[in-house]
Amino acid sequence: MRDTVAWSTPISAASCCWLKPRASRNAFTRPESKSLSVMVNKLCKTHTNCQCPLHSEICDLHRLMTKDQVAERLQIARRAAGFTDAAEAAAALGVAYPTYAAHENASRGIRPEAAAKYARRYKVSLDWLLEGRGAGPTQRAVTSETLEPRMVQVKGFVQAGAWAETWEWSDDEVYSVPVPDDPALRAFGLHAAETRGPSMNKRYPEKTVLVFTDLIETGAQLELGRRYIVERERADGMREATVKTLWRDDGGKIWLLPESDDPRFQEPIPIDGGEDDTVRVVGRVVYAVSKE
Repeated sequence: MRDTVAWSTPISAASCCWLKPRASRNAFTRPESKSLSVMVNKLCKTHTNCQCPLHSEICDLHRLMTKDQVAERLQIARRAAGFTDAAEAAAALGVAYPTYAAHENASRGIRPEAAAKYARRYKVSLDWLLEGRGAGPTQRAVTSETLEPRMVQVKGFVQAGAWAETWEWSDDEVYSVPVPDDPALRAFGLHAAETRGPSMNKRYPEKTVLVFTDLIETGAQLELGRRYIVERERADGMREATVKTLWRDDGGKIWLLPESDDPRFQEPIPIDGGEDDTVRVVGRVVYAVSKE
């Protein structure tokens, strides 16, 4: 009887590798081997659906190792996208926290549709997330830094509790800041306002410049976990402009949430307004520019 077995799948039988089963089995019982990952990838060409009936324990090892690697890349992508922890990311994605946390700690495998959703949200390629190939967050960041800057005029301020007829400045107060010229934003106008007060000081120090798109112009849907410039108007015509985070409570209601360590700014604002005011979401924050 031939002393070899074929490692293959029905999808990729032509690319199978031939190894002596005893030698290969011994190799995989040594997890400390630096070449383990390479060896497994050579043996199982399509490990997401691999079928090795004579050596199923090796395939199980491959699946576990791959799941750990995907979980690690998921954490990298989440941090690069600006989410400080898994809970914040889960809220933004609309995914139950236990499910998302299990994906990040590798206690649960990620289904293809979930992986595709994560890749889109974190702006990495699906190949990179699942296989480590293609465009990941590092490559994207380098590209962004090499772009010629785009100048944006700062024309006003945002401050919780500051009611006035307008939150825009006079022409002599306007100044400009540079931001990366992201190709995805070139078709849209960019606007900017300076933060005042402590209502979002956990995220933005005072005098941070927030650059934002116009929600009507872009036609973009509101996204949980994102930060938006919000305007409230009272019946007397006075207006307040603030920046808030879009948040959904356990009952499914959408709120505009402050991120502050000041006890005066802890209550969320209902997105549909109250009895005495109307709420309008002006635009989504795409850049924050801070002075050293």
